[in-house]
Amino acid sequence: MTNNQNQPNKYDAVLGGNSPPPIHGAVLGGIEGVKKRLLSSDVDVQISALNDALNYGDVGLDLVIEALENESEKIRNHAYKALIFKNEPKINTILKNYRYWDFWDLRERISEPLNNGYIFQDFKIFSNRKVEYFDQKSVISNPLNKAYVIDYDGFDALIKQPLASEIESLIFKFDYDSDFIVSENILTNLKAVFAGGYGNNYEISWIDIPNIGFILKNYPNLEMLQLRGGDDNYIHNMRGNYERYYPNNWQDIFELKHDKLKALIIETGGLGCEKIANILSTKLSSLEHFELWLGNEEYGGNSSINDLMPLLSGELFPNLTYLGLRNSEYADDIATAIVNSPIINRIQVLDLSMGNLGDEGAEALLNSPAVNDLAILNVSDSCISDEMFDNLNNLDVEVFAQTDKYPGDRYCSVTE
Repeated sequence: MTNNQNQPNKYDAVLGGNSPPPIHGAVLGGIEGVKKRLLSSDVDVQISALNDALNYGDVGLDLVIEALENESEKIRNHAYKALIFKNEPKINTILKNYRYWDFWDLRERISEPLNNGYIFQDFKIFSNRKVEYFDQKSVISNPLNKAYVIDYDGFDALIKQPLASEIESLIFKFDYDSDFIVSENILTNLKAVFAGGYGNNYEISWIDIPNIGFILKNYPNLEMLQLRGGDDNYIHNMRGNYERYYPNNWQDIFELKHDKLKALIIETGGLGCEKIANILSTKLSSLEHFELWLGNEEYGGNSSINDLMPLLSGELFPNLTYLGLRNSEYADDIATAIVNSPIINRIQVLDLSMGNLGDEGAEALLNSPAVNDLAILNVSDSCISDEMFDNLNNLDVEVFAQTDKYPGDRYCSVTE
């Protein structure tokens, strides 16, 4: 059997109807077959071709690398994920210069909480980097495109690693104050951080959200920050006279300036209006993805639509493309306000999922011409009726609207 890469094999497609090839059909053999399928208008066909391309050596690898610049976000993401697990010098060099957040798999993040039933699992990929647990007994040899999971016992060992200055992404799986996760002038290349409750053995509203201001001040090159926990004002009020040994003073975020941060995600079961005001005072000139889980008043989520008006004015965060105001008890108010606000004309993705959005708020979205100019509208896990669900799916925009709630179940999805 020939090894010619242009010969048809099990990866190849056949065109020409049901007649046996090659008399009435054209066999798209080898790498040429892959190239033909990459020209298809069907995204799934192109993705299948990318999978097959990796079987054709350097020529196929080049096709996957080229797909990083494809106009389809889904194809770009698939190409990235196909490459990230290949530890080859050529790929490592390309991915090092690849702006991962621009082509982050947004659809996967949008659907992940609902698919998992809000049971937070360990990440397989974080910030488009392969996740590994940090082994204190080993030496990190290649931190490129890796996200290391550590607890507070492992932090000292990690910053003593010879290649600590090359580490790009860290997941801090503990609920201690942010002082533990900062080491000045060592983690100088850190671009992505997750901090807070990690895994499924905790209650989100009983873990302090780490001090966002302290993290941003100490990591000037950070591009992604994802925090998970509860509002410390609520937590420690509930604990009565409990005195914190590690104060979590969010006042140091007030009017903080950070030029590199592209994504800020704060997941809570309840976020107080004071915290929101501090966050909205920041000067984040590069921010593209802004996501707040607003939560339940019983767990500290005491904000209202008035607290969000500075954001809806469109005067904050000049590069914003994704706005997520998720897990809210006043989602109808947000929908009604946002369609009449300047921000709706600036963003590409509006995410009001996981809250108590009902038909009133959905009607406002349905009747807004600006909503049809969005790329994605996410109202999944809301409280809309079946009829409204059908109406929203007629919009000229990609709509996520799946839900397990009934219209009368007016609650946000994540609380305690």
